[in-house]
Amino acid sequence: MPNVRCLMANKYQAFSSNLGSWFLVLDSRYLYILLAVLISACSTTKYLAPGQKLYTGGEVKITDKATTKSEAKALTSDLEGLLRPKPNTTILGLRYKLWIFDKTRTNKKRGLKHYLNTHLGEPPVLISSVDLTQNSTILQNRLQNESYFVAQVSGDTVSKKQLAKAVYTVQTGPAYHYRKIIFPQAKNDLDTAVAGTANESFLKVGDKYNLDLIKGERIRIDAKLKERGFYYFAPEDLIMKYDSSSAGNHQVDMFVKVKETTPDEARWIYKIRNIYVYPHYTLKDTSLKLDSAVKYRWYNVVGGKKTVTPYVFKNTVLLHPGDTYNRTEHNNSLSRFIELGPFTYVKNRFEDVTPDSPFLDVYYFLTQAKRKSLTAEIIGRQTSANYSGTQFNLTFRNKNTFKGAELFTLNFFVSTDKQFGSLNNGLNVYQFGVQPSISWPRFISPFDFHTDNAFIPHTVLTTGYTLIDRSQLYRLNSFNASWGYQWKPSMHKQHTLDLMDFTFVDAENVSKRYTDSIKNTGNPTLKHVIENQLTFGPSYSFTYDNTSESFRTNSFYYMGKISESAALLGLVTNADTLAGKIRTIAGTTFDQYIKLENEIRFFHKLGPNSKIATRLLVDLGLPYGNSTILPYTQQFFIGGPNSLRGFQARTLGPGSYDYRTTLGYLKGTQFLPDESGDIKIEANVEYRPKLFSIVEGALFADAGNIWLAKPHSGLPGAAFGKNFLSQMALDGGFGLRFNLSVLILRTDLGFPLIDPSQSSGQRNLFNQISFRNSVFNLAIGYPF
Repeated sequence: MPNVRCLMANKYQAFSSNLGSWFLVLDSRYLYILLAVLISACSTTKYLAPGQKLYTGGEVKITDKATTKSEAKALTSDLEGLLRPKPNTTILGLRYKLWIFDKTRTNKKRGLKHYLNTHLGEPPVLISSVDLTQNSTILQNRLQNESYFVAQVSGDTVSKKQLAKAVYTVQTGPAYHYRKIIFPQAKNDLDTAVAGTANESFLKVGDKYNLDLIKGERIRIDAKLKERGFYYFAPEDLIMKYDSSSAGNHQVDMFVKVKETTPDEARWIYKIRNIYVYPHYTLKDTSLKLDSAVKYRWYNVVGGKKTVTPYVFKNTVLLHPGDTYNRTEHNNSLSRFIELGPFTYVKNRFEDVTPDSPFLDVYYFLTQAKRKSLTAEIIGRQTSANYSGTQFNLTFRNKNTFKGAELFTLNFFVSTDKQFGSLNNGLNVYQFGVQPSISWPRFISPFDFHTDNAFIPHTVLTTGYTLIDRSQLYRLNSFNASWGYQWKPSMHKQHTLDLMDFTFVDAENVSKRYTDSIKNTGNPTLKHVIENQLTFGPSYSFTYDNTSESFRTNSFYYMGKISESAALLGLVTNADTLAGKIRTIAGTTFDQYIKLENEIRFFHKLGPNSKIATRLLVDLGLPYGNSTILPYTQQFFIGGPNSLRGFQARTLGPGSYDYRTTLGYLKGTQFLPDESGDIKIEANVEYRPKLFSIVEGALFADAGNIWLAKPHSGLPGAAFGKNFLSQMALDGGFGLRFNLSVLILRTDLGFPLIDPSQSSGQRNLFNQISFRNSVFNLAIGYPF
C-alpha cells in the first residue's frame, strides 16, 4: 500500500505535520471549553422524569481493620462484580449508549432511528431498580462461602442531584481456616480409592474455607475414581462436612466421606467384557444385530463391511476386554472416532452385564458423513508483500477413499494480485495451481508406533504444481512433494516430521526488461529470484500452543523447525561451490543448506479487556557445499502488515543495504526486487485494549532486520556481522481492530523510527515522525 500522507488546508500549512506539535499550538483554555461543550451535549439526565435518579453503580466498603489491604481489594473486586443491575455503559465517563437511546427515541417500529435505539442504545438504569436487601444477602452469602462465617452486610443509597449510587457496608469478621483434612479410613475398595486421592487434594491445611473449592474437590475425586473403574460413582456420593466447634480459634476440621446411601453399583470396580462398533448406524436401527458381528482383534464390527474395513478402528478403540474401566481412555476413543473423518456423530453406550462380578459391554454407534464433497470459494486477501487481490479455490474431498478413512483432497486455485504503489504498480502477479494430497489416519511405517491419547496420528503425502506469472517480468514453474507424519502427544503439543520434502522451481519467459535491470543495477537479488532451485531433504517441527485457553493470565506459543537439503548427496559427490565443484542433477544445481526457525509468542492479560502481546523470531539459514546463499523460496523477508509495520513489505534489508542507491532505482525502472536474507531477527510488542463494542485498539512497536549469511558483491552491508544490533530497524504506531466474530479486520498506522539503510547520522528518525512518512496497513486477523 502507498504511504499515507496527511493533507492539510492552506491556513494550517505553517504548522508541523507532527501530530504532537499540533496539539501544543492549541491554547489550554480552548480545550477546556471544548470539553465542557462535549459533556453538556452528551448530558444523559435531562430526559429523566421528575423524581427519577440515574444509577451510577455500586460501591463496597469493608470496615474491618483486621482485613489487610490486599484482602480488602480482592474482596471488593469480587463482591462488586456480583451487584445487579449494572449501570449504563460508559467510555471516559460518558454514557454513550444512553445518549444514543435518548437521541433516537421514536414510536416507529422500523427505520434507522428504531434500529439505533434498540441495537446501539441503552435505556436508563434507575436507582429505583436496585434491590438493596437482595444484593446485601447475595454479598453476605458469598462472604460466608469464602470463610467469613459471621459476615454482615448492609446497603444504602447516596444521591447527588439526579445521580445516585448504592453503598454496601461490609463487616467481614474473622476468616476460618482448615486445621485438619480427614479422608475416609480404608474399609472397602471405595473408601480406599477415595483416601488414595488425598495427596492431590485441593484442600490444604491452613488455607481458608472455600465452598467453590469444596465443590471442585468432589469433582476431582470423582474424576480420579473414574480412572479406577468406578463407573457409576458420582460427585453427589461424597459428603463434605466441616466442624468449627471442636477446632476453635477460627479453625475448622474438614471431613471427606462417602455417603451411607451410596448404591452398590457405585461401590464396584467395573471391567470391560465385549466391545461393538457400528460404522453404518442410523436412527432407523433398533436392533443390535449381535449375530452378524465380525470380530477383528479385540473388538467386534457390526454392519458397514462394504464401506469401512474393520482394521480402521485399531487406532480408535483404546479400551480392551478385561481392562478396568478408565474414563480417559473412553473419552480419547470418542475423540478418535470423530478425528477419523468419515463420521459426523458418535453415540456411545455402556451396558451393565454383571453376572457374578461387575462387567460392561461397550457400544459405539457411528453416523457416517457424506463421503464426497466439492466446494468453491472466492476470497479477498492481502499477502505479506503488500499485494492485494482475489483467489478462487475449487476443492474436492473424499473422506474414505480406500475404505480405510483416508482423506483425499484435490485443490485447484487461480489468483490475481496487484501491488499498489508508485514503484511496482502494474506488475501484477497471476497464479494457477493444483495440489493433490492424501492423509492416512495412522502411521504407515515398517515400525509399529503406538499412541493412546485423544489424537490420531497421520501419514501425509502432498504434491503440487504452481505457475507464478509476474506480469512483464518472468514466469516460475514450481513443483513440490512431501511425505511425512503428524502427531499430537497432548492438546498443546504437535510434531511434524517430513522424511522427504522436495521442491523444484524452474524460471521461464524472463523479459528483456528484467534482464536489463539485472545488468543495470548489479543487484544479485534480482538474478537470484529467477535461478532454478532444487531442494530435497527431511524437516522436523515442534509446536506448543496454549493460547486458545482464554482463562489463562499468561499464555504461550512456540514453534521450532529444522530442515536441511541434500546433505548426503553433497557429501557423496564432494560438492563445493567455492572450490569450483558445482554438482547438478539433470542439469540443475541442487541446493545445500541447514535451516533453523524459531518463533515465540507470549501473551499477558492485564485485565478482562486488555492484554500485552509479544513475539520473537530468530531464524537462521546456513548455505554450504553446493550453495553460497539460500534458495529464494527458502529465504526470509521482513516488513509489511504482519511484520515491521512502519516499513513497506520486503523493502527493508538485508543489513544496512539501501535499495534506493541502485542504479536502476535512480533511473526509474519502476519496479524493485523483494529483499531477502538468510538470517532474520524480529521482535514485536503490542498493547491490545478493548475500546467499545466490537472495536479494539492497539499500540505497537516492532524491531528487526534480515541479513545474508555471507557477503555478496552488489549488496554492500548485507552480511551478518558483529554490528548487527546497529542494523536493527525500529518502528512504532497504533491501530484499530474490528472483531466481526467470523473475522477480525485490522488497520495499523506505522511510523519508521530507525532505518538502518540510512547513513549513520540519519538513521534515527524520531525527530522526523509525521504522517508524511507513515505506512498504512489493512489486513485480516491479528499480526501474531
